[in-house]
Parts: sequence; C-alpha cells; structure tokens
Amino acid sequence: MRPWLRIFLIGLGLWVATVVVTTVTANSTLIPTLVLLGSFLVPVTFVVWAHGRDRSPEITVELLFNCFVIGGVLGVLGASALETWLLKPSLVIFVGVGLIEEGVKLAALLFVTRNLLRRTARDGLVLGGAVGFGFAAFESAGYAFNALFTEDGLSLRQLVETEVLRGLLAPVGHGVWTAIVGGVLFAAHGRLTGKVIMAYLGVALLHALWDSMNAIAIGLTLVFTGRPWQFSQLRIGRVPQVSEQQVHLYTVLDWGGLLLISVIGVLWLRSIARAPTVRVVEGP
Repeated sequence: MRPWLRIFLIGLGLWVATVVVTTVTANSTLIPTLVLLGSFLVPVTFVVWAHGRDRSPEITVELLFNCFVIGGVLGVLGASALETWLLKPSLVIFVGVGLIEEGVKLAALLFVTRNLLRRTARDGLVLGGAVGFGFAAFESAGYAFNALFTEDGLSLRQLVETEVLRGLLAPVGHGVWTAIVGGVLFAAHGRLTGKVIMAYLGVALLHALWDSMNAIAIGLTLVFTGRPWQFSQLRIGRVPQVSEQQVHLYTVLDWGGLLLISVIGVLWLRSIARAPTVRVVEGP
C-alpha cells in the first residue's frame, strides 16, 4: 500500500473511532484529538502524496515539514492580523481576504525556502502546496473549534460536519492555490516577476470567488427567479421567504460555482506541472 493511502486510511480509522468514543462517553477531553485528527488528515495526506511525486532531491522531509508547519502558522497569523487591521465589512471584503491570505502564504513560502540553491517549477508546486495545506489545516482546526459552540451548548454534530465538509473541499482550495503560485515563483528563479504577480492576483481572484460564492448564488437566484415582493422586503431589511424552486436553484449555483473554480485551479496547476522542467542553480 502506498504511504499516502496508508496514512489516510489509518488516520480516517482513528478519527472515526474518536468520534464514536467521544459520542458514547461524552468525554470532552477527547475534543482536541478529534479537532486535530479531522483538520490535519486530508492536508497531511496530500503533502505525503505530493512528496512521492516527481521532485528533486532538495525537497527533503524536513523542508516539507517546515513549509507545512512554519509556513502554515505564519500564514494564519499574518492573515488574522492583516484582516483585523485592514478589512471592514463591505461588498468587496472577500477580495481583500483573497489578496491578504494568498499574499501571506506567498510570503511564508518565500521565507521558508529562502536558502534553496536549486529551484524547479515542480518543486515549487510541492512546497507551495505544503504551505497551502498547512494553512488549510490550522484554519480548519479553528473553524471546527468554533463550530463546537452553540447557544444550546457544545455540539459534536456541528464539529464533525464542519470537519467533513472542509476535509472534502481542502484538496481544491488553499493547497492548489498556493501550489500554483509556488510553481510560477520557482519557474521565475524565486523572484517576484510580472508572471508571479499575475499568478498571485489570479489565485487571489479564485479565492475571493470561492469565499463569496454563497452570496453570488443568492444574488443570481434572485435575479433569475425573484419576485417584486421579495425585493421589497429586502429593501426594508427583511429576509423574504423563498420557494422550493429557489432553494434548488441556489444549491445548484452555489455548488456549481465551487466546482467551476475547482476545475480552473486544477487545470491551471496541471499546466504548470506539465511544463518542461528547467533546473536553475543560484548563488549561495
């Protein structure tokens, strides 16, 4: 059995066992174990899978670990600080979120790989993906922890649902976006060229669209099927009742949009991975 598959199956079994035991015993001391297993399982699996792909000898386990942990922690800390200081509620807040989070992940990648002497685009994909998945793991842990608390007390069901949903979406989110920028960055010899800036802006746009897809789907649903009385209620600050048809249309638009963003990101990443490999030796 391949290492990444073994890690995934063992980790999944441990996570399921932790869910069952926590539910049966109502032992709250198991919740940190549940949060960590559920948040890190998919990101760690994909990093191990990427490590087994075509890469150069410079991509060591130690370097991958540094990218995942140091890059991920620096990313979430930087994003939290900048979003708190710079962003205010507005219609374009998700654009700011995309620019900040993709920017701090790029900065973290530059910092962790600053001493590399040789760079290839494929190495950039692997290391960028490690930073992105590290960011996703720590961020998911925070979301899972927050989902635990409700007005009625602790909700194990909401925690598990959050971990399952974010685990399913993790492979096509932060990991892919930072891998794309990492590949373009390393193809540019680690320098912030015009292509790197354009790649950064491109993934920031995908990130912003991903985060705002819920609002976009609601807006499109109302544009296509909205009734005058629904718009009247919206103008006075009330939430209008919706029909079953509108709920179905919203669901299709929401998930369809996420699927489209995912396909664009994966195809972009594949185009970088298939580009000719050119190894560059830099000065010490």
